[in-house]
Order: sequence, then structure tokens, then C-alpha cells
Amino acid sequence: MIAVAKPAGAEGGLQGIKTIEELNIHAKRVFIRLDLNVPMKKGEITDDTRIRGALPTIQYALKEKAKIILASHLGRPKGDTPEDRAKYSLAPVGQRLSELLNLDVLLFEDPNGEGIKGMVSGLSEKQILLLENTRFAPGEEKNSMEMATHLASFTEVYIDDAFGAIHRAHATVSALPSLIKERGIGFLIQKEVTWLDKLLNVKEKPFLTLLGGAKVSDKIGVIENLMEKVDSFVIGGAMAYTFLAAQGISVGKSLVEKDKIHLAQDLLKRFKNRDKKLILPVDHIVATEFKANTPTQATPTAAIPDGMMALDIGPKTTNLIEEEISKAKIIFWNGPMGAFEIPPFEKGTFKVATALANSKATTVVGGGDSVTAVESAGVASKISHISTGGGASLEYLEGRSLPGLEVLRQNDFRVDLKMPEPSENDIQ
Repeated sequence: MIAVAKPAGAEGGLQGIKTIEELNIHAKRVFIRLDLNVPMKKGEITDDTRIRGALPTIQYALKEKAKIILASHLGRPKGDTPEDRAKYSLAPVGQRLSELLNLDVLLFEDPNGEGIKGMVSGLSEKQILLLENTRFAPGEEKNSMEMATHLASFTEVYIDDAFGAIHRAHATVSALPSLIKERGIGFLIQKEVTWLDKLLNVKEKPFLTLLGGAKVSDKIGVIENLMEKVDSFVIGGAMAYTFLAAQGISVGKSLVEKDKIHLAQDLLKRFKNRDKKLILPVDHIVATEFKANTPTQATPTAAIPDGMMALDIGPKTTNLIEEEISKAKIIFWNGPMGAFEIPPFEKGTFKVATALANSKATTVVGGGDSVTAVESAGVASKISHISTGGGASLEYLEGRSLPGLEVLRQNDFRVDLKMPEPSENDIQ
């Protein structure tokens, strides 16, 4: 019978959470949840950053002679169909892991089957088991306790190192660790949370936050939670046009969240009342359509002409942002300054990325498109910390309780399931 756990609470940070080094994993069956959701094109991995980020935790478990079971999602499959299997299989990820670790990575296609128990027991020191895409199982996104109970039946230690998924209440992130007494985090999550805590408990001043992207609604939680801590805010990207519209400035046919204009007006008042410096675009790169290599022009002011759409910050705005970056001691950036994925609208975002890289400040880039931007600008190696989880890093900075983190705090657990001895059928 499964006893219900007490609420984990929200002590914050890593309080009450054990790291992999604090757990006894020697020769144990260790289930490691990773974020191996790498970009792929025609079945080929185009960026293995997330795979490389998982290596330290895997290598530590190998050193401890653990029997390792890896799990991850990949993409957003609609179900377990032949088409989804072809598009979202972790087979290429397993192959890349095998190359990087110089050992056999065995892809197990039916994690919900009973045969997996024999596979786990039979792993040699030169073998790792990789479960097929967790999202092929209908129970994963439903946070199924039935799925979790099956996985727990062959797991002695649970390690979460999937920061990019830690805000999801999914079976391998939330339900499963609630069943395992020996549970904790890997090196990647430890690093991520430590860096984000630097922002929430900031001691360096001035503190500058740059926010971009399409929607004010996506960043409102971060603005709210960091309002008292940040000295200066820069708002760029399409979300800036909602703030400009809130001031009665013409935005042409630029993207605007009309239902968030009142919210933007309220935020503008709060910035002013708290004496927080706010930098909005004072000029733009505009075009008549959002298309690669379309003719563009720079506006002389913040006003955007009728029939034109703003798709990047202009040179005056870029100079203002570069000057603000040069004064800061700690900087957080999330969201591009324009539609950088299509030339010629990448210039503003790339110049901001370069300014961050050349700054003497502590710099934290918060996942998603911002990571792509610093990598595309060729300056990623000069950023103090680049988060692997866009949504997770934002929710953490909003002060939200993240299901995958809270369940790891060492409070009561539901049950500690022991793995039965495999039968002859399991081993065959």
C-alpha cells in the first residue's frame, strides 16, 4: 500500500536536497533523469550541448560502479506511433553518448515491460541502459503513479539532473522520486540552482536585467519577483512594443499584446515609483514584412510608422544598452532583442551578446533563444553561466515551486520499493 507523502514545502534553493556525492550509489541501481532534448535535423543531432552537460553525473556514477538507467524526453511526440518513433527516438542520442563515454549504451524500447528488470541486473561495467523517449509512454505527462511504481521496482537510487524538465510534474520527474528514499540531484542541477540563487540573493550591484522575446505575459513573473532586487531593466524584443503602446507611442503593425497594455501601464508606474531605471527602445529597425533580407530602415525615434513593423532594436538603443551593460556588476539576460533568427534582424541581439561577453560583470543567460543567440554570436564561452533550461530558469526566478525540485527534499516519501529477483523470463 502506498502512503501519501507530506507536502515537501518550499524551503527554497537546495535546502534539504542531497547531491549525488552525498548519496551512497556504489554498485547500486541508479535511475538518472536527464534532459537530452537535443535539436535534430533529419535524424542527426545538430547540437550536443545537453548531452555533454550530462556527462559529469554519468561519469561519477560509472566511477562508483553503479548500474545506470538513463531516461529523458525528446521533442513533443503525440503518442507512441511509428511516425513519432522515427522522428523522436533517442537512438541518435544513445549513439552519441556511446561515442563520448566509450562504452555500450543499450536503448530499451519498452520501459514499461517486465523484461527491463533482467536487463538492469545484467548490466556490465561497460554498459548503460537508456530508456526510450519517456513521452512515448502516456503515463509520463500524466504523472502516472502506475508508471512510476513500475520504474521504482528496479530503482535503488534516483538522481535528477534534468534541469530543463524540473518544472514539469511528469512521472519520471515527480511521481518516481516520491517513491524512492535515496534521491537527489546531479551536478548540472546543482550548478544551475547555485547560479540562479546568485540572482535571487544578489550582493553585487548594480544588478541589470535584460528581458526580450515576444510576450510580456511570459516575463511578468520574473519582473514581479526581481523588481526589488534589480537596479536597471532593459526591455526589448516584441514585448517592448506593448510597453511603447502603453505610453501612447505609435507601433505601426508591430506585434503587440493588446490585452496586456493595462498591465504594461501598471508596470511602468511601478518602475517609476520604485525609482528603477527602465530602458525601452528609442529607435528600431523596421520593415514592411517579416522576411529574410527584406529592405529595412532605422527609425529616428521610438515611434514606428504606419504600415511598418519593428523587428530589431536600432543603433541608438543598442548604444544605450551597451552603456548600461558596461556599468553593471551582475547581469541576467533572457529573450532576444529582435527577430534574430532571420537576417538582417540579428544585429541588435548579437551586439548585446557581444557586450555581455566583453563585460567585466558576472553574466547569466537564462536559456531558450538567448542561449542560441550567444552561441550564434560566437561568445558563449565568455558568459559566466548559460542555463540549460529556459522555462525552468524563468519559473525558478519567479519564485515558483518546481515539482521536480520540491519532491527531492528529504521529507517523508511514499514507499521504498525493492526490486524483486528477476525471473528466467526476465533474463531471456
